[in-house]
Amino acid sequence: MTTPRRRAESFCARFGLRIPILQAPMASASPPALAAAVSNAGGMGGLGALMSDPAGISAWAADFRGRSNGAFQVNLWIPDPPPPRDAKREENARRTLAALGPEPPEAGDGPWTIDFAAQCEALLTARPPVVSSIMGVFESSLVQEMKARGILWICNATTLEEARAAEAAGADAVVAQGAEAGGHRGAFDPSRAEAQNIGLFALVPRFADALSIPVIAAGGVMDGRGVAAALLLGASAVQMGTAFLRCPEASIAPGYARALAEAGPEDTVLTRAFSGRLARSVANAATRAFEETEPAPYPIQRHLSGPMRAEATKADDPSRMQLWAGQGVALSRAEPAAELARRVWAEAEALLP
Repeated sequence: MTTPRRRAESFCARFGLRIPILQAPMASASPPALAAAVSNAGGMGGLGALMSDPAGISAWAADFRGRSNGAFQVNLWIPDPPPPRDAKREENARRTLAALGPEPPEAGDGPWTIDFAAQCEALLTARPPVVSSIMGVFESSLVQEMKARGILWICNATTLEEARAAEAAGADAVVAQGAEAGGHRGAFDPSRAEAQNIGLFALVPRFADALSIPVIAAGGVMDGRGVAAALLLGASAVQMGTAFLRCPEASIAPGYARALAEAGPEDTVLTRAFSGRLARSVANAATRAFEETEPAPYPIQRHLSGPMRAEATKADDPSRMQLWAGQGVALSRAEPAAELARRVWAEAEALLP
């Protein structure tokens, strides 16, 4: 076994970092300014590209490179199979959303997501240092193309079974996504997401003991104590999302920032209200509305909730926003991203043997 410091140093050397801290690639809150600030501090910035078309991926990468020559990752969701259609379920979801306002659209026949193959082509063209996946593994042909271009691949996993599948598929590192994490759960099978909520302290050593590739800890890591604990448990780096949301560079809505500043662990819930995929959010009127009503499956629910989410953001109304947040939210601070990254690593270094 290697020491925590040596594991972190080895990871940083492989991935082009000075500190073993990754900014989570959050689809709703990862502007180039945030990613560049983290990278310039020595960590890794990231783009959550779920909602980015090919032009958007290219523009984001160009903007980032204009601000930083550091490392960054671009993250894509592995597409789910076509969702099952249930007219009554979809109408119940529409009716619940209409009560929150405004009137949701008809579900229609899709497509409800951006073409995945086109996003992958844009990734290869943009040639980020790192590509990451969530909800599954990339096809072997894409993995071969990435490796031919020198692109490293990080795969998100919520169980050892998923992590082993990622390692077998050629992933260069695995994110151990603990149940504490904010935003979407990365379960490969969406129907199993509720049953796969394993805490980070149980997940990290399980991955570390079984895998030959580095483990990145994600979920509830907010300060140096969390970083040091994750490294001592066998992680080589950490990925932090909620910790960076209140940074000015994240540019989230003021109401969202206020909700984060006021929330504690007990205020977060796992919900499918916004997208149909299980995710951790601060509880609000929207999550409560779907405690009794079954949401439509992903991505239909995301399509149906789009007008509500857009209006809530425009009105700065957190009662209807998707307030993604992990259970460590009470430890979040409003400080510049580079200062946060450097402070957290300095705290961790002081605690590590």
